[in-house]
Amino acid sequence: MAITFWGAGAWGTALAVSAAQQGHAVLLCARDEQQAQAMRQARENTRYLPGFSFPPSLQVATISLSAVVQAARPLDLVIVATPMSGLRDTLTGLNGCAAPVAWLCKGFEAVASGAPASATGWMAHEVCAQVAPGLMSGVLSGPSFAQEVARGQPTALVAASPHASVREALVAAFHSPSLRVYANDDWVGVEVGGAVKNVLAIATGLCDGLNLGLNARAALITRGLAEMSRLGLALGARPDTFMGLSGLGDLVLTATGDLSRNRQVGLLLAQGQTLAQAVASLGHVAEGVYSARTVLQRARSLGVDMPITENVVALLDGQLTPAHAVQALMGRGPRGEAV
Repeated sequence: MAITFWGAGAWGTALAVSAAQQGHAVLLCARDEQQAQAMRQARENTRYLPGFSFPPSLQVATISLSAVVQAARPLDLVIVATPMSGLRDTLTGLNGCAAPVAWLCKGFEAVASGAPASATGWMAHEVCAQVAPGLMSGVLSGPSFAQEVARGQPTALVAASPHASVREALVAAFHSPSLRVYANDDWVGVEVGGAVKNVLAIATGLCDGLNLGLNARAALITRGLAEMSRLGLALGARPDTFMGLSGLGDLVLTATGDLSRNRQVGLLLAQGQTLAQAVASLGHVAEGVYSARTVLQRARSLGVDMPITENVVALLDGQLTPAHAVQALMGRGPRGEAV
């Protein structure tokens, strides 16, 4: 297969390496020529994924989105490996692409500055419907750390799209002895899981940073899964999706794994760092910091109760201290456990 990756961060690079190891012809597109030149010379991404050599079939370039759309040789798949903030412009530029397009980002799009108070953030597939409705598109998600995928450690992902051809292309591109790819047509549920788990990982990092114990961690993850499911069902997702890789699986990994940037934000806030200090120390994007408010806005617009998310947003906005956020959650009145 001929696969082009738009974006050369850690996760995009890891999947590009994995696909190239299976013999696919992979083109990894960097943002600027200086970054591309450095990767060509080192044959690795020393900035975002150091220590993992590029296979011979992986090439690096800086090209335009129009060049991707008008590629001289037919492309079998285009992977958008930008943060959520870059998705709209990228999909706009890919409008008219004949190849299947899939994104890796997880989150809801931030509401534009100056938008009315009633405005809500869009999911990735909703953004695509607005700017490139003709694309055959989908999402690749699930519990995965870039380093482990690049290392060839066992991983399972989910390829979600209403289009069978997109699901089949993603399975053909990435399924391998070390990487299992499961198909799912519920991209609403998969995208909700990918967005909300990042917010809950901040909360779990805070819980662990405050040394509240394993009982508290288990309760937080479980009730967080209930929040995720409530929002997903309100948006039209299937309930079984949240017991799968992009729901429970990604939540457990991101909330408990020390490679999780969102979990690290919670740990650092518990240590007394400011949000700015915590984010600066990571050196990478922690999507939960940017999507927490839009997740909450969407939930409120639908009348969905998400108390953990509400307290994470209040913490990020400086309205609550870590200790007060815990008190606010534990001080809620009793209620039934049903989702």
